[in-house]
Amino acid sequence: MTDPEKGLFITFEGSEGTGKTTQIQRLAMRLEKNGRQVVVTREPGGTPLGEKIRHLLMHSKSGANMVPRTELLLFEASRAQHVDELIKPQLARGAVVISDRFHDSTTVYQGVGRSINGKSVETINEFAINSHVPDLTILIDLDPEEGFQRIQDRNTDPPDRMEQENMNFYQAVRQGFLDLAEKEKYRFLIIDGNQSVDEVEEVIWNEIKERIK
Repeated sequence: MTDPEKGLFITFEGSEGTGKTTQIQRLAMRLEKNGRQVVVTREPGGTPLGEKIRHLLMHSKSGANMVPRTELLLFEASRAQHVDELIKPQLARGAVVISDRFHDSTTVYQGVGRSINGKSVETINEFAINSHVPDLTILIDLDPEEGFQRIQDRNTDPPDRMEQENMNFYQAVRQGFLDLAEKEKYRFLIIDGNQSVDEVEEVIWNEIKERIK
């Protein structure tokens, strides 16, 4: 899918507070300066329906007692809409689509963190993405304790529902991402999140510019 006529699909993954949003913004700017059409999106969300699901998953009081299977299905419902309404059409017109999280987050957060059967998660993930596997997944790796310290330092908003788990949960999520990246080396780029923002940006750009030549 690296043919410009088919676009380029890039996803960012990592635990909380790793700096994904900052790096997505910086990458989008550099790509646009290089003449590429860029669409930045996120999960859950990315479409009007997806954003309503995001509110239910992250912020709504009615989601306080949500069971893991319900959580899984809501994430996948948002994703299926996201793929068909936004990702697929934008790739078809040759855009670079950059998504803040995609199906790997579900593999790890729900499959590992929530201990849902891995095969079940894989099956429903495949159904939702409908063969739209990212061309490149950038995993920014950082110890969860450092990530949450960063969140506390910069954010005065109360934590959303996914930010209220215990540290053991986030340690499991971190390891889950690393294990997945090891398994699927062909599309993962692992970056040390302890580097400066500028250093992380350069590592990412050095990888991307080879793919857009």
